[in-house]
Formats: sequence, structure tokens, C-alpha cells
Amino acid sequence: MKIKLIKGLSEIQSEYDAFFIDLWGVVHNGIELNSGAIEVLENLDKLNKRFVLLSNAPRPSKSVQKFLLNLKMKEKFIKHVFTSGEAALQNLKKNVYGEKFFHLGPKKDNDLIEGIEKNKTSLDKSDFILCTGLLENETSSLDYYKSLLINYNSLKMICTNPDLIVHRGNKSEYCAGSVAATFEKLGGKVIYFGKPYPEIYNLCIKNNKNILAIGDNIRTDIRGANRMNLDSLFIINGIHKEEFTNNSSQNYDKILDKYNVQIKYYQKSLSW
Repeated sequence: MKIKLIKGLSEIQSEYDAFFIDLWGVVHNGIELNSGAIEVLENLDKLNKRFVLLSNAPRPSKSVQKFLLNLKMKEKFIKHVFTSGEAALQNLKKNVYGEKFFHLGPKKDNDLIEGIEKNKTSLDKSDFILCTGLLENETSSLDYYKSLLINYNSLKMICTNPDLIVHRGNKSEYCAGSVAATFEKLGGKVIYFGKPYPEIYNLCIKNNKNILAIGDNIRTDIRGANRMNLDSLFIINGIHKEEFTNNSSQNYDKILDKYNVQIKYYQKSLSW
């Protein structure tokens, strides 16, 4: 299926009741907001179109809302945020995977375990591993995590961010998904929360019949849209920027075949 280049979302918005819009790589780059994407939110708001800012952030929605406010996003858009961390939290509070857990991630993610801190323990005493990311002093390589986890592959790992990497400005950083993939190679079992897995979508879908998923990550945003039978708009100037900008549009289908996904539309950057 040949994908169609659109100049702006205004060309196709009338075909959809709701929009699932990725945050990092589409609406912001970790440092600043994308003005074109903010114009999209403004226009969808004026048209009373429902949209969800669907993020694979491993923290509760309220934490990402604060982050976006610091980037000067308008408060009226903040209420639309829903994160993979929020989806995971609903299960963690019910002790679905056991009670005691080892938290593998940076201190900035501690807000995910507010209210259940008493259940945090060491690896050898835990019922499961809660992975929200990499430790602050072990971010450059995954070798540390191979050594750390090799004797604990009988535990389940709960991964609250399936993304492998993210771009903060022009810098590439590992995400929790890379640690989870390392754990799987060691023989461990991982339960993922976030795109492309169904639960986060099911928590956001209401009565909308026609939904467009917008994102820059083929493995999460686009594959998730495919799994949920949603149309998708792929943003090229994101996580796969080098892969696509080094190829002509005639070769896009070949790239997508490699990932075994389908895309209906693409744009360089999200704009109206």
C-alpha cells in the first residue's frame, strides 16, 4: 500500500473522530515544543475533536503534565495526557504481579511508586522487577544490566516504557525497552505497558469509531496502530529520521516491509 504525503493534518482531519498523538518526537523533542504540533492541538481543540497525548513515559500522567507545563504547553492541553506509567500503575496498586519489587530506573521515576514505596526491596527479595529506565550512573551501555540481571531471569519484569531509544534534542538515549530486551535475551519474561501493546489503547478508546494514530516510532506508535486496526500518520523527522531522510519516498515501502508495518500517511513534522 503506497503511503500518502500530506502537507498538513487539516487535509484529512474531517475523516476522523479522534486522534492518538505521540508526545516525544512529535509534540516535543525533550527540550522544546514543536510549534507546528501545538498549532495542530489548537485547531483540533477549536473543532471539538477528541485527542489523547499518548506517551510511553514510565511515570504517572501527572508527572508528564508538569514536564509539559515547564515547556510552556497551555494548561488546556495538559488534561489530554495519558502515559504507559499510568496504565501500569493501575495494576501495580492491585499487587497483580506480587507485592515486593525491585525498582530498576532513575530516581526521577520514583513518583511511579508513590504509595507503594514500602514494597520496594532488593533483587534477591523481590517478587518482580519494575523497570522504568536506566540507572543514572549506567546510561552509556547495556552491559551492566546483563551482569545485574543474569541470575534473576526467573522473575518477571514489568516494563513501563517499551521504547528502545529516544532523542533528547540531537542526543540519543537508551530507554527501559532496551533493558527489557536485554532481560529477554537472558531468558527473562517481560510484561510491557505502553505502545504497541493493546491495554494502553483500550484504556483510551471511548465511543470513537474513526481514530488516527500519529507517531514517529515504527516499533511502538505505528505497530500499535496496526495491531489496533487504526489508521496511522508517520512523522519522519523523529526517531527514524536518518533511516528515512537517506532514502527517497519511492523506497519508503521497502523500509516499512522490513518492519512489517503499514502506514496510511506521512509528514516530515506534524503541522496543520
